[in-house]
Amino acid sequence: MTGGHSPGVRRRRLSAALKRLRGDSGMSAAEVAKRLGWSSATKVTRAERNEWKFPKRTDVEALLDLYEVEGEEREHLLSLTEEARGRSDWHQYADLFPGSLPDLEAEAVRIRSYESLLIPGLLQTPEYAAAVFEASQVVPADTIQRKVASRMARRAVLDSPNGPTFIAVIDEAALRRVVGSHIVMAEQLRFLAGMAAHYKVTVLVLPNEAGAHTAMDGAFALFDFPSPEPGIVSISTGVESLYVEDGEYVDRHTLIFDGVHNLALDPRKSLDLIVSIAAEHDKRA
Repeated sequence: MTGGHSPGVRRRRLSAALKRLRGDSGMSAAEVAKRLGWSSATKVTRAERNEWKFPKRTDVEALLDLYEVEGEEREHLLSLTEEARGRSDWHQYADLFPGSLPDLEAEAVRIRSYESLLIPGLLQTPEYAAAVFEASQVVPADTIQRKVASRMARRAVLDSPNGPTFIAVIDEAALRRVVGSHIVMAEQLRFLAGMAAHYKVTVLVLPNEAGAHTAMDGAFALFDFPSPEPGIVSISTGVESLYVEDGEYVDRHTLIFDGVHNLALDPRKSLDLIVSIAAEHDKRA
């Protein structure tokens, strides 16, 4: 389930482009609406905030005419409009991903993740993922298997030729925490060690000896997209995921990630520690 593109992310890109074009034109949303004969400025601002379901080609063409966009840029934005009207490969899991996480993963060129208590979702085994969902007590029992299946399917993005590279910095505490059972943990860590050999995956362990660090406030992920698309920071809570595109916010989290990245063990030492802790779980199983 890798897909050629994500309609959800195409809509986000189109909205960002239209907002930029209006800014370059110097017109207010009210002036744009008036000149196009639209009933209110709300139609303009909703499009720019990506609050539309299916962009209308005629509306986008009218905006591009007003902003005097021609040539390759016009063709590109009209192509985005058509692609944005499609349906995501993940529509059957739409109720599980209100924040369009799979679409963001599919469109990103790089994902950087810091996890303090968990193995990253893209690197989890089914048994580990099920234990996490069961322990949360906020996931209905009848949807746990769908959640697990969707999480496993997401991993296909790493095998896609156009998929992102993935850099995961994982706190040692996540490797030692017993999720499910020692058997589940041993299998999870062996799988993690195997994924560390994937050509698009880098797994780094932040050892306990690193002490206090820049990401003490918790886990997050950074999504980088093709230039000039802005990056996104994702922060998950027990009940929702927040996705923030603010440039300053992204820059601050980039510095935070760089901090833990610099303190983490190198890939070889990280792998050795993962294998060692897996053996400890085996002994206690």
